[in-house]
Amino acid sequence: MNLLRTLLCAALLAANVAPAWAAVSRDAAAAIAQRATGGRVLAVEQAESGGRPVWRVKVLTPSGEVRVILVDVASGQAQ
Repeated sequence: MNLLRTLLCAALLAANVAPAWAAVSRDAAAAIAQRATGGRVLAVEQAESGGRPVWRVKVLTPSGEVRVILVDVASGQAQ
């Protein structure tokens, strides 16, 4: 009984440590990058920066420059 309870607790804890890709969605990351640059979003993909999950958002700025904005998945901060 104790082993079963321990395994159940471990499974519940493991479920809470899952990757945080859903904290900031792909669409939310695109909107964040668009607001930060005033440009048009060309592509959004999953990536890592400094060991942390980020969205890599490629944006065409109003001046015609292509920029890559990294949006932290957990905080939504644009880099």
